[in-house]
Amino acid sequence: MKKIDLHIHTVSSISDYEFEFCLEQLKKYVSKLEIDCIAITNHNLFDLEQFKLISSELNIKVLAGIEINLEGGHLLLISENSELVDFDAKCREVQMLIKNKHDSITVENLITIFPDLSRYLLIPHYDKNPNISDTTLAKLQPHIHAGEVTSTKKFISCIKDVDRLTPVIFSDVRISSNMQSFPTRQTFVDLQEVTLRGIKACLCDKTKVCLSKLDGNNYFQVTEDGLFLSTGLNVMLGERSTGKTHTLNRICESFDNVKYIKQFALQQDDEDKFEKLLSSRHSTVNEQFLSEFKDVISDIKSIDIKGNRLEVEKYLTSLIKFAAESDKLDSFSKANLFSETLFPESDLKNLEKLIEATILLIDNNEYHDIISKHLEEENLKKLAVELINKYIEINEQNLKKRWLNDLITKVKEDLRLKTSTTPPNEIDFYNIILENEKIKRFNNVAIEIQKDREIEKKQIRGFKIVARTKKFTGAQQMKTKSRKLLAFAVPFSKYSNPYGFLNSLKEIQLEETEFYKYFVDIEYKTLNKHNFQVSGGERSEFNLLYEIGDAMQYDILLIDEPESSFDNLFLKNDVNELLKEISQEIPVVIVTHNSTVGASIKPDNIIYTKKSIIAKEVKYQIFCGYPSDKKLKCIDGDEIDNYDILLSCLEAGKDAYNDRMTTTYDILKN
Repeated sequence: MKKIDLHIHTVSSISDYEFEFCLEQLKKYVSKLEIDCIAITNHNLFDLEQFKLISSELNIKVLAGIEINLEGGHLLLISENSELVDFDAKCREVQMLIKNKHDSITVENLITIFPDLSRYLLIPHYDKNPNISDTTLAKLQPHIHAGEVTSTKKFISCIKDVDRLTPVIFSDVRISSNMQSFPTRQTFVDLQEVTLRGIKACLCDKTKVCLSKLDGNNYFQVTEDGLFLSTGLNVMLGERSTGKTHTLNRICESFDNVKYIKQFALQQDDEDKFEKLLSSRHSTVNEQFLSEFKDVISDIKSIDIKGNRLEVEKYLTSLIKFAAESDKLDSFSKANLFSETLFPESDLKNLEKLIEATILLIDNNEYHDIISKHLEEENLKKLAVELINKYIEINEQNLKKRWLNDLITKVKEDLRLKTSTTPPNEIDFYNIILENEKIKRFNNVAIEIQKDREIEKKQIRGFKIVARTKKFTGAQQMKTKSRKLLAFAVPFSKYSNPYGFLNSLKEIQLEETEFYKYFVDIEYKTLNKHNFQVSGGERSEFNLLYEIGDAMQYDILLIDEPESSFDNLFLKNDVNELLKEISQEIPVVIVTHNSTVGASIKPDNIIYTKKSIIAKEVKYQIFCGYPSDKKLKCIDGDEIDNYDILLSCLEAGKDAYNDRMTTTYDILKN
């Protein structure tokens, strides 16, 4: 097995941040991590002289490469070292096309520069930002066999899925003098001798690619000094102050996307805080339930009903005055166009939606069979054509009306300039009536939304989360929701009149995008299996189950002493099962002193931390191994009895364990 890292940066480019390359650090990195092959892949450039220097100084295989901005994603293109001058010239062409970090070349550009892609190893960002799109990958076939991913979780996921590319993990590291630690993101390939052709052959076969040299995909390296974790379930043991939390923190620092549940973090005795936490966790429910109402408010908030009334009053006043002056009308004011109203244009929005919906039905491939059972495609096409023709017809009428309205307006302006008669004010009665109707419907909708109802129910491991709508009961409740120094007393006094309430919200300088949140409150309750509201202890249990369940969005889950807050029955019956399930998808590390978690959970890997004082100096050690191993092994070569460790850490020692078995449990049993 050979350890490779084919994604290393040694030059700061326009697509990168500033750093100064350090050859000595690269030597240390390769030596400490025992890497057999690297590729130099700088962003959109290749430095031939630097590459020759690096190759001459390292005693391992060094491949020439480049990381290319390709159609919005990144692609590693790696060459054998036989034609470096030609490769350098081709990379210069790429560099000429990439003027800034946002530029990309097309696949066509790539093939023009590198006509024979089969000569190179191509590795796209696959499950890593910015990833190469599926469309671009299809254009690059048959030259793509592997894709770069960012985590163990994604690596294992790709390995298991026969339809996905062979995954590889690389460091993507910038080698500089100020590096604090070295990354452990490398990939093992089943090779005797490292060649580009050999690597390409391995990447065509998932069985020849893995995370560790001896344990395949069961283990992966976490820290540069040699700490390995199982890709499944890890239990960390150790006496107090032996470095367990320190080790957990080091593991945390090795990943970008970590779920870390710290000791005592989930205790929840305060009911109000718990309810607020629930609301924040389930804010998407609020958004989904109120999304359409939010759109309604966006439409209603610009309506000025008082302004409309003033417009009507002004119109009536001007009309009365115009009628009173009828005996004084001159030839200009007697003209028909003098008081002519404008033609109203037809609204095409609904027709546009119908056309879009019909075209969607025609073009949909995913549910084509279901659609065709009920609607013949030929009829849908005829419907689309008829709707489009109707749209053209109405739009043409609107254009004609607009032309006539412009002409009428111009004539009216000319007539009114030449007469001494006061004309009636212009007014759009249709729009005023429409806006009045909108307000009536808005009031009805808002009152309906405020009714007490259950809008969602969710089961989480024996608990139920119930979301209900309810009216706000006071101004203070609204103020608490806003978390701002705003006075809600006046708005709340108009709460029963939705439109009046909306106008009052405008006056207190609340952001318009927030208006919809204050028409109805959404309350969350967590119920236990008996449908009663949870107690303080149950709230903590629910928090733990929720946070563990949420871990699937992360690349690794770390938990520090869950037994500090929970009883053994809950841990055994609920937590252990859930953790075992999650460890099938992502690595899990649990620090514990509890046999229910430590032993009953049946972990895949045991980690033991030990502190010794030798010659007045403190020495920390980390031992690892399978639960069935007789000995746990330390990074420095020391060994320790697994049996003694488990009894000491989980059972307070062999004597205490035997004493409980014979003098406590056996007596009670008999």
